[in-house]
Amino acid sequence: MQLDNSPLRAADISADLRKQFAFLSGGRGDNGSPVIVFPEFPAFSEITDREFHNVLTYLTSVPSLSSTDVGFILVIDRRQDRWAAVKGTLLRIAGSFPGNLQLVLVLRPTTLLQRTLSDILFKFNKDDFKMKVPVIMLSSLTELHSYIDRSQLTQELGGTQEYCHEKWISHRTAIEGFALMVKKTAQALQSFGTDLAETELPNEIQATTVLLSTHTNKRDKMKEDLLVALGQGSRLLESINEPIMHNPDHNMNQDELENLATVQRLLSQLDETERAFDEFWLRHQTKLQQCLQLRHFEHNYREVTLLDHLSEKLTTFSEVGISPAHADHIFSELTTFEERVCVLDRASALSQEGDELIQNSHYAEDSIQPKCCELRALTESTSSSLRARKDHLLKAIELHHRLERTSKWVDDGIYLLASQPVDKCQSHEGAEVALQELERYLDNAGCSQLTDLGSIWTEYEGVLNQQLREQVEKIYQKQASMQEMFDKRTVSLKKLAAKQMRPVQPVAPRPEAFIKSPLNSPGDSLLRPTNMSERLPSDPTRLCFHQGQQQSEDGNSRHASLSEEEENLAVLRRHVMNELLETERAYVEELLCVLQGYASEMDNPAMSHLIPPSLQNKKEVLFGNMPEIYHFHKRTFLRELEQYTDCPELVGRCFLQRMTDLQIYEKYCHNKPRSESLWRQCSDCAFFHECQKKLEHKLGLDSYLLKPVQRITKYQLLLKEMLKYSRSCEGADDLQEALTSILGILKAVNDSMHLIAITGYEGNLTELGKLLMQGSFSVWTEHKKGHAKVKDLARFKPMQRHIFLHEKALLFCKRREENGEGYEKAPSYSFKQSLSMSAVGITENAKGDNKKFEIWCNSREEVYIVQAPTADVKTTWVNEIRKVLTTQLEACRGKIYTYTLQISYLMYKSKLSSFTTQKTLKKGEEKKAELPALDVSSSSSPKLAGKGE
Repeated sequence: MQLDNSPLRAADISADLRKQFAFLSGGRGDNGSPVIVFPEFPAFSEITDREFHNVLTYLTSVPSLSSTDVGFILVIDRRQDRWAAVKGTLLRIAGSFPGNLQLVLVLRPTTLLQRTLSDILFKFNKDDFKMKVPVIMLSSLTELHSYIDRSQLTQELGGTQEYCHEKWISHRTAIEGFALMVKKTAQALQSFGTDLAETELPNEIQATTVLLSTHTNKRDKMKEDLLVALGQGSRLLESINEPIMHNPDHNMNQDELENLATVQRLLSQLDETERAFDEFWLRHQTKLQQCLQLRHFEHNYREVTLLDHLSEKLTTFSEVGISPAHADHIFSELTTFEERVCVLDRASALSQEGDELIQNSHYAEDSIQPKCCELRALTESTSSSLRARKDHLLKAIELHHRLERTSKWVDDGIYLLASQPVDKCQSHEGAEVALQELERYLDNAGCSQLTDLGSIWTEYEGVLNQQLREQVEKIYQKQASMQEMFDKRTVSLKKLAAKQMRPVQPVAPRPEAFIKSPLNSPGDSLLRPTNMSERLPSDPTRLCFHQGQQQSEDGNSRHASLSEEEENLAVLRRHVMNELLETERAYVEELLCVLQGYASEMDNPAMSHLIPPSLQNKKEVLFGNMPEIYHFHKRTFLRELEQYTDCPELVGRCFLQRMTDLQIYEKYCHNKPRSESLWRQCSDCAFFHECQKKLEHKLGLDSYLLKPVQRITKYQLLLKEMLKYSRSCEGADDLQEALTSILGILKAVNDSMHLIAITGYEGNLTELGKLLMQGSFSVWTEHKKGHAKVKDLARFKPMQRHIFLHEKALLFCKRREENGEGYEKAPSYSFKQSLSMSAVGITENAKGDNKKFEIWCNSREEVYIVQAPTADVKTTWVNEIRKVLTTQLEACRGKIYTYTLQISYLMYKSKLSSFTTQKTLKKGEEKKAELPALDVSSSSSPKLAGKGE
């Protein structure tokens, strides 16, 4: 879509222009007015307002300002149409023509009925067109020629002018593209010239060489762009002049002449720009070359002192490396060493200079002569040793890269085997496709395959050590295993492909069968244990079908009455859903890339030498639970989200059903400070650079470690957007609940990040209950001793405290800012004091300030005056503390009520037991009266004792 302040270009509306419902033929009226022709176009009523406006806006912008100021002449050809088409065209032109009008000529319908109707209806409807210019109804081309000369009209209108619409569009597109290229080229040259003028000359040879090479490459690129632009302009000029080249008597129309002048002017600008740039570059290049010569001259004196270390340094390049990266690193060092060895030539020249000094009777002849001999001997021995060592190392690098290619080829083959879907391979066609994939993969092996171990031992005998031999054997064995797997899979697929498939009679599905058939989608088993299962089907696709069936039973009138706003909202919901799915897929791919490209490489023995000691065995610290997050999104969440593609307004259900699983992000965020601290310690190590190079990532690992934090935050933004466009939909409540839950997870993560930053607390924070709120406040304290009130020394200067409100306690901490970046800059909190919520009271208003409230304990012996940043924050905290105190009070009342019931029950039980005892004693006394005295004395005593016990 074009911006309001940017002009339309032919390339932007080429599809609209090619419909040719209006075109600029290049003709002119007697007073120079440009002629716009509306040819016969039966589908004119189907042209949208946007297309109509864009085409006319563009056509009126093509002629020069002097021509457009005169006004346009419109020729509307409706000879084969009806009056309704004439009327519709005039109404559109009257309503949205963007330029000045000089005259409107209408070739009315030629049939008798339509011509009569047009004459009558035009008179009655003339005022409806609201045009300030004359509208003339013409009956024939002859009448048209009386207003516009035939030489200015196309052949369709009885004129002699040749016009090709496709050629006109091609010329306009090319001219506008060329103008844009000229503008960009001029801006690039100006910017490059500014950079060159502001460049400081370096003080080193290497830096000067690199600078000269860089500037030269940029200059060459600029020259190439200039040549491309000049070539394009020349070809465009030839294309415009092509009619004259074929027919010298050809007369260009006004539009063609203006196009020709425009291209010539742009070519002239390019020529001037090129000349100015060449002059500037010549001065700048001479300046850089002189600087480089100076640095070489200064360096010759210092380079000679390095010769004593060359032979010793060369002996250190005896390794062949254990991996391609290691070997390349050694070769890079050797190359650097070789560049330094170039000073041997200068040393030889210096020794010649010394000989010349000796011949010239230098006073230090005894010192110069042995040094010159030493320089010549060192130059010869070092050069031969360097050549031999370089050839040896290049051979080792060749072997390493060959093994790497083979290993990658084997890994890709195993992945191909694993990625072939089993269900699709059961069919004849699927087996054929899978078999072709395997055959094609093996055919494309090329040089990636190790053919014979014997040839490798012979070819690389000079560089093979024990470690390299084991590596070659291991990869060869791995290749053999993969080949065996391919053979087995090929045999199985050939058997499946050889089976004859039974012919299947295609039958149109019945809607009833579609409704009753079970759907093997994740949505079938993801219902929440609430009444939502009664009002929503288990699968979103089934829901869409159910809704469509029910609406069809109500009649098509409901569909016809859908407002444009509802349709727009549906489109917006689909856009949000597409963004959710696209970003989810990209997120899963990024996680997989990080896990394979970094985490797995930490366990790769070939990369172990690049891992610093501080990073070893720290994979879980660096990546946290990223594997768990990846598997959840790959295997579960992404698949379930895709089930809601056709009914995005119900996607809140998916989030609600997986809200517990999404809490795995809390664990990842808890580990993020440790991960970032470890990253900052090891970010410059060769391991990370090598992994990033293999993955071809422009960003470092730290950017990808931040992806999970960004993703869980992105969900609440997408849910907000979806809820905004689904207020009146059935799933709005689920979206709101899902958004609230996601925000709850983010709040829990944020609160927990603050909690783990508390230092100095000796107890267990988990015993304090759930963290309800946390924030920074200004705090004053007052203490009572006896009847006197004691104020702190800092009474009039408040303490800054960060308060954590738990279910069972209030924690007062002092916030301390840390130095560093990222999570290392996160604040820490020094514990100062805690108050048990069971002993806390609250006063809402303190000292008449609407931002202050009091927290007190021990009958106001300790009073804490707390000032919030705003009155709203104070109100929120007071309400939350009241909720905690109210909950405690209700719990206390419940305990008292339970205790009272227990006491009442015990008292009732005691009274019942006493009554039973008295009744038993009374019966015993009645029996004693009937028994002999001896029996009573011998039997009653033990019973009484038992009763007493």
